[in-house]
Amino acid sequence: MTSQLAHGREPDRYAVFGSPIAHSRSPGIHAGFARVTGENIEYGTVEPPVEGFAPAVRAFLAGGGRGCNVTTPFKLQALAIADEQRPYAATAGAANCLKFEAGRIIAENFDGTGLVNDIQRNLGYDIAGRRVLLLGAGGAVRGAILPFLEARPTRLAVANRSADEARLLQSAFARHGALDASGLDDIEGAPFDLVVNATSASLFGELPAIPVRLFHDRTLAYELVYGRGLTPFMAFARESGAGRTVDGVGMLVEQAAEAFGWWRGVRPETGSVIQSLRASLPQILET
Repeated sequence: MTSQLAHGREPDRYAVFGSPIAHSRSPGIHAGFARVTGENIEYGTVEPPVEGFAPAVRAFLAGGGRGCNVTTPFKLQALAIADEQRPYAATAGAANCLKFEAGRIIAENFDGTGLVNDIQRNLGYDIAGRRVLLLGAGGAVRGAILPFLEARPTRLAVANRSADEARLLQSAFARHGALDASGLDDIEGAPFDLVVNATSASLFGELPAIPVRLFHDRTLAYELVYGRGLTPFMAFARESGAGRTVDGVGMLVEQAAEAFGWWRGVRPETGSVIQSLRASLPQILET
């Protein structure tokens, strides 16, 4: 970065769009990536009104912006305004990242890739040959299904409070691979090797209505929520015999690294950024 700045070139501008957005860790994460890669960027936050997302993005583009991350509640709108939809975004029906090229908006979704990367690269947990359960049927699960199918589990299941919504996902992804679907209270089969909580329950201090029998002593219980210490889902998984519990800090950093690499052509190392971010959050003691 020093040599680039020495030549007087203005940094390329990026941002994260969301509402609310003040709590976002993305500026710090991307600043860390810029330091370790030497890329000359600045990264801020934008909080447009709920009905003003598209104009805000176009204004950012017109002002020289090069790309943006997108979080709640704008991921569906981000896909809708794109001139080009990349495969993961199109399949998920939502985008969490936009890149601007020659005035065009290109949409992608790195949520699922970030989750799979964290599980396999950082946690050393190979998904191939495992039984995997995704709890929920919202945007996070939609974004995760295709990357999980590509990781070749022996079984991939989706369970949701509304079984009908889970079955809609089953139909939507049928051409990509086998996906089991059920309600939370009628999940069938043997315990799972990996259980991912992608419901919103932990945001409200609640526990999804799931049975104890989902877990065994080698189960990895993964909580998408981060920064809340031991959530009800994580506590329940431990009490039910899960061998390991972890929150979503690694996913947050990994999806950001995918976006950074897409924008800049350089994928940053993530370990030091994950370590730094985790140290700033409530600690979760390993079992």
